[in-house]
Amino acid sequence: MHSILKSASKEVVLGNDVPFVIIGERINPTGRKKFQEQLRAGDLSQIEIDVQQQVEGGADVLDVNMGVPLTDEPELLSKAIKLVQSKTDLPICIDSSVIEALDAGLKAYEGKALVNSMTGEDDRMEAILPLVKEHNAVIMALSNDETGIPATAKERLDITEKIVRTVEKFGIPLEDLVIDPLAMTVGADTEAVKITLETIHLIKDRFGLNMSMGASNVSFGLPNRHAVNASFLPMAMAAGLTSAIMDARTKEIVTSVRAADLLLGNDAWGANWISAFRSQQQIGRAHV
Repeated sequence: MHSILKSASKEVVLGNDVPFVIIGERINPTGRKKFQEQLRAGDLSQIEIDVQQQVEGGADVLDVNMGVPLTDEPELLSKAIKLVQSKTDLPICIDSSVIEALDAGLKAYEGKALVNSMTGEDDRMEAILPLVKEHNAVIMALSNDETGIPATAKERLDITEKIVRTVEKFGIPLEDLVIDPLAMTVGADTEAVKITLETIHLIKDRFGLNMSMGASNVSFGLPNRHAVNASFLPMAMAAGLTSAIMDARTKEIVTSVRAADLLLGNDAWGANWISAFRSQQQIGRAHV
């Protein structure tokens, strides 16, 4: 199954038989005090820097989140999306928990966006899915609901089935549904990653859906997080993960993903691996 994201001029495909899709996580004010202050003052210049760094790092899609307290999030998100689209042809993942902001972002966007995100709660699905259908977007849905984070892979699969049935009820094709199987920190639970990997396997086997997640969650609270993330992603890819919201600026992580693409047979004759190597050489020379 292929999920297709589009900008005004570029198409990116998610699927188990195509290269892994890297969704750059950087355009997000969470934990970035200076960036928050800039956005409150109407200064969007940092976004341009974040776009350039992530494009150079190898991102395929850019996540855009403008959740800043004491701002008009719908207006800010709309402006940010227009700015990003003026700087790159990469598709955008519109990231907000505010329905009005999602609506404004989808109206501002040119193409077929990925909406991040929706849970399996009935009221959230009833609010978000009409917007997804109206704007012909792709929805990312977390495999949790009002009961919280499910402790087992089977429970996450059951919530995924509920989401699938609701998406079908709204007349949205399943290729426009991406499931988040939930990455939790292994620092708090040594079984967390095993449960996530089992969830990915079960969802792929049962529904064949595309999946994505915030990959850096697995290493939260641990030292040398890049090494942990770089080890986790190829495991998840082998289990069936087809994209991730991740740090596209960190060479160690991006390289591990592209190497896994090659080893899993999703990079025919190593074309992307060789191209990415040459591209990084050129960028390195340009920055000397």
